[in-house]
Amino acid sequence: MQTSFTLAQLADPDLADADSILRACVHCGFCLATCPTYVVLGDELDSPRGRLYLTKNMLESGAPATKTEATHLDRCLTCLSCMTTCPASVHYMHLIDHGRAHIARTYRRPFSETWLRNLLNAILPHQTRFRWALRLSRLIYPVRALMPKRLQALLDLAHDSPIAPRSHKAGTYVAPGPRIRRVALLDGCVQPVLRPQINEAAIRLLNRRGVDVVMPPKAGCCGALSHHLSDDETALRLARADIDAWIREIDGDGLDAIVVTASGCGTMIKDYGHLLRNDPSYARKAARISALAKDVSEVLAEIGLGTTEDVPKLAVAYHAACSLQHGQRVHAPRALLRAIGFDVRDIDEGHLCCGSAGIYNMLEPELSASLLARKAANIEHTGAALIATGNIGCITQIARATQLPIVHTVELLDWATGGPQPREIIEIMKKACAEPA
Repeated sequence: MQTSFTLAQLADPDLADADSILRACVHCGFCLATCPTYVVLGDELDSPRGRLYLTKNMLESGAPATKTEATHLDRCLTCLSCMTTCPASVHYMHLIDHGRAHIARTYRRPFSETWLRNLLNAILPHQTRFRWALRLSRLIYPVRALMPKRLQALLDLAHDSPIAPRSHKAGTYVAPGPRIRRVALLDGCVQPVLRPQINEAAIRLLNRRGVDVVMPPKAGCCGALSHHLSDDETALRLARADIDAWIREIDGDGLDAIVVTASGCGTMIKDYGHLLRNDPSYARKAARISALAKDVSEVLAEIGLGTTEDVPKLAVAYHAACSLQHGQRVHAPRALLRAIGFDVRDIDEGHLCCGSAGIYNMLEPELSASLLARKAANIEHTGAALIATGNIGCITQIARATQLPIVHTVELLDWATGGPQPREIIEIMKKACAEPA
């Protein structure tokens, strides 16, 4: 794609980065067919190629963003399916970041949008606030019909979300046998409130495989949620806090990896090196952290699962989270599930997003609902008994549209290697026993 940035503009490292990305695009259009919003809406401005043009025009002109540009860039799920498809390796993820940063600086959103974004940004990255917000939503829910439409969608999501008691704490979980590795495990923000059993399963499984697991007390939200909202000041502040906590562990007893069980967070952490590349105090440290970051399935694929138990050969529909299959190009979960004997069923249109996309289902509820219905229908078409995936956002989203139980991949792997049976599996077995032969 031809660009016309001035030399003065190219002196800005962010604009120089955007120029390099734009010039890589060859207008082939392969990205259109794999873009969820283009598939649903059929508008090229709601495709990666269309958003590239909008971003190019905004950044070249330097003019304030318009409602049209904000609308079409907001509709992007940042699922990164286009990056998997692109033969020219256009780094769409970084370009959409530049475009959204320009919108955040120059576009004045309607009050209702600004209020909602600020509310989400103030609550979601903080476990305690999020837990209390869910409790409050239960009290408000009976009068949801009196609320604005977007707030109704937010209340619906909150009402459908369980509140789990806090279980695992910061500290070191030592492997009972000889240690082969020492890793840090990201605690996170939303996941420990909604489904703490995911990290519990990861700790048990890694410990059984001879891996010491440390959860530093000052490592929390990765910053992805604030980054999605274009609040990079908050996002990078949270990232720096995590980096400092992990660097202390590296300089202390050492770390072989930083393990993440929420793939959306993993994509963010693996990009710390780029996001902080211009920060002289953190650029090198951020690059070290990004190099150590691994999805839990990557670590398990490297060290193996060890001795497995005889578990029922259930049919599992594996939903590959966008942040894992497109953002990180990790495909290990499918092979791990097959290795322990599950009948893994691929899902039609598996490259398309479920509509969760971090906080997309709260900001764009109608488009999100359309994608969710499509995903749920494709999942149920597999005939599977349950669903496995590697991202808390996908778990929460998909659970709203299907009666099939859904678990994190690591919960199944933990069960198959000696851990407790997930509650969802217990329900499946009870149902199977109750049905007539």
